[in-house]
Amino acid sequence: MKSRTKVAVIGGGIAGCSTLYHLTQEGWSDVVLIERDELTSGTTWHSAAQVTNFGMNQTMVGLKSHSIALYKKLRDDPEYPVGYHHGDGGIRLANTEGHMQGYRHFASMARGMGVEYEILDAEECARRHPLISTENLLGGLWDGEDGDIDPAQLCQALAFHARKAGAEVYRNTAVTGLKQLSDDTWVVQTTKGDIAADIVVNAGGYRVNEIGAMMGVRHPVASMEHQYFVTEDIPAIAEAGHRMPLLRCPISDYYSRQEKGGLLVGFYEQDCKTWGMDGISPDFSNDLCPDDLDRVMDVLEGAFERMPVLADVGIKRVVNGPITYTIDGAPLVGPIPGKRNAFCIIGLRAGLGEGGGHGWLLAQQIVHGEACYDTWCIDPRRFTGHATVELTALKAVEDYQNEFRFHFPHEHRPAGRPAKTTPLTPVLAAEGAEFTIVNGWERMDYIKPTPDFVATHSFAFDNTFAAVGAEVAHVHTKVGLCEVSGFNRFEITGADRHAFMDRMSCSFVPKKDGRVGLVYLLNEQGMVKSEATVANLPASDRGPERMWYGSAAASEYHDMDWLRAHMRADEDVQIRSLTNDMTILVLAGPDARAVLQACARGDWSNDAFPFLRVRECEIGFAPATVMRVSFSGELAYEIHVPNASLYAAYLALRAAGENFDLRLFGARAVESMRMEKGFLHWKADLITEFDPYETGLTRFVRLDKGPFVGREALRERLTSAPRKQLVTLHVKTDHAPAHAGASLMEAGRVVGTITSGAWGYRTQKNLAYAFVETDFANVGATMSLDLCGDLIEAEVIAPGAFDPEHKRMRG
Repeated sequence: MKSRTKVAVIGGGIAGCSTLYHLTQEGWSDVVLIERDELTSGTTWHSAAQVTNFGMNQTMVGLKSHSIALYKKLRDDPEYPVGYHHGDGGIRLANTEGHMQGYRHFASMARGMGVEYEILDAEECARRHPLISTENLLGGLWDGEDGDIDPAQLCQALAFHARKAGAEVYRNTAVTGLKQLSDDTWVVQTTKGDIAADIVVNAGGYRVNEIGAMMGVRHPVASMEHQYFVTEDIPAIAEAGHRMPLLRCPISDYYSRQEKGGLLVGFYEQDCKTWGMDGISPDFSNDLCPDDLDRVMDVLEGAFERMPVLADVGIKRVVNGPITYTIDGAPLVGPIPGKRNAFCIIGLRAGLGEGGGHGWLLAQQIVHGEACYDTWCIDPRRFTGHATVELTALKAVEDYQNEFRFHFPHEHRPAGRPAKTTPLTPVLAAEGAEFTIVNGWERMDYIKPTPDFVATHSFAFDNTFAAVGAEVAHVHTKVGLCEVSGFNRFEITGADRHAFMDRMSCSFVPKKDGRVGLVYLLNEQGMVKSEATVANLPASDRGPERMWYGSAAASEYHDMDWLRAHMRADEDVQIRSLTNDMTILVLAGPDARAVLQACARGDWSNDAFPFLRVRECEIGFAPATVMRVSFSGELAYEIHVPNASLYAAYLALRAAGENFDLRLFGARAVESMRMEKGFLHWKADLITEFDPYETGLTRFVRLDKGPFVGREALRERLTSAPRKQLVTLHVKTDHAPAHAGASLMEAGRVVGTITSGAWGYRTQKNLAYAFVETDFANVGATMSLDLCGDLIEAEVIAPGAFDPEHKRMRG
């Protein structure tokens, strides 16, 4: 073995082999893969190996399209060909109009990535798959690229080509320890000696947390037992004259694909089982769990009804093996939180079908620091401290039981709740609050109009519409109170804190005490990395001179890693997270100042406390830090309170608000109001695929202020025309909002993609944001939105449709 390498990939399944291969494709040849047994001896070897183009967002569709293109290339390689049945096609069935509506949205979304799905009725489903019944069937979604691949051949081919490019593969070599040195490089200890590595990659499959423990981290990955069987030959398949399409059935929780002359049929039973929670035998390799077909009998009965031929055919073999899940079902591909030079590609429950694309995006991140797509949907840092293996197991069971049932907009399933709460969570629940989830935090979504109210999930405007509208109207005309749980907050101290933030941001960073500013951070390619509110606090009995850095709740680990990675040894800068110690209460509306004045000493007039200022005070007797900022566009105050005093501050505000008809409002009302104001959401409208000019943030860029991360790349980008531009759209319908990912069409081609959408109650407009081709970016330009299969006119309007001069929030 080598004694030193640039990258050591640990694990020889599809994740590890794909990463190794793609590292060499990105130009790095000094890379090794270390496998404790033989390649593909974990989950990969018993995979059902389906390769689909279907994804829940554009990043997933893009990486799957890459997998398919790569697998076709490997299939046709005469030097090391791979068995790949490409283009058999696949149908996802549906028996509800809601499910069909979702399929129409996914077809609109995929079109923006160059992928065409078809929407089929029940009769066409049966024509393309002659083994199925149309009983209780509305239709389905057709993916013409669907197929299956030989798992072992695929991994061996990837390893073969990686070796040809200079990589090395060490089989039967167990990793026994990982030690990080002071220069952030690693020593990989193995049964055959040590290897010094600049970078390590955990591609450990179901042994992910054995490797994680060597690094001192625990990954939110749990394994589920998964069973499928392979049938004897079925005469009807031979008689059909073509290979059977793949089938995925949310009605009966099973899937099938052709396997030689028969079918491979897999099950997602309700009586499912986690696996390996109490440890995994070191001898479990190329191994399976005991068969347990009794557990899937309820699902099997549904499969018999959908596919009657199964009742008359024998079973050749049964496979029951572990597959890995994360909290939200999507893999963890990217930097390991809190670690330098450490990455992971884990939790790949559909590893064979997606693994080519996941390894591709990870290799780009390792080599270039960023991938061609925004990878937040698979970023390991999207989960934070609540993400235990126990919570993951609960969510894995829930996901397993709903494998082919996608989440509707605003749908949050009950397993693993509540993971994170504040002292106000039960208080707000008692007042009728319904909650959404933000990075595990329970956050008030809206106030239920009646105690027994239940939301109807849909891609159209649902039955919460009037309740949310009433909340917006009250904030607009009187005053409302909202809890913002989990908001990310760092305290930055040290003499060099302002110089540090200046270097991290492309924006003007306020330096005077009491001042607040909105800043944007870029990556090395000059693309939008993060958005933050920074506030300068003077020395007081609560701390020294300090800066508060506030950003989206989901960004806690992401932003901390980014900031710490750029701290210099000679800088006097310290960063401490306050995220889990404090909560924000937002007071908003024309009477907000009067309510605040009634419960907090001092002069809160506009002259004494203007827009973009911060002040320490007490709300009643509760210590608080108040910022004069607004995400709603109304007069508003962010009141930051230690969690120990949160209930006291809440009671003081409610008491002060009695004379002003103070009412609660939630996240859906905030979403509507921020759309009307032209304010953007991180990882919805602010993504790494676009620079600040393309995102409409020109006024926040100060190229002449001195060096900052991404400045040279941004200057270079100015020499060429923008590729797309973020615009605000008025969607000419009142029955449904635009959904993220939906395509904007003109003359039969895609000209843009939706990033956000919501009804604007104050403007009475159906609003959306979208990145569009520059020819369609001017105010007045029109195009057609593919809204769940309907083409709806969408017109570009000026951003900030409500109070464009900001008089209300500055007054």
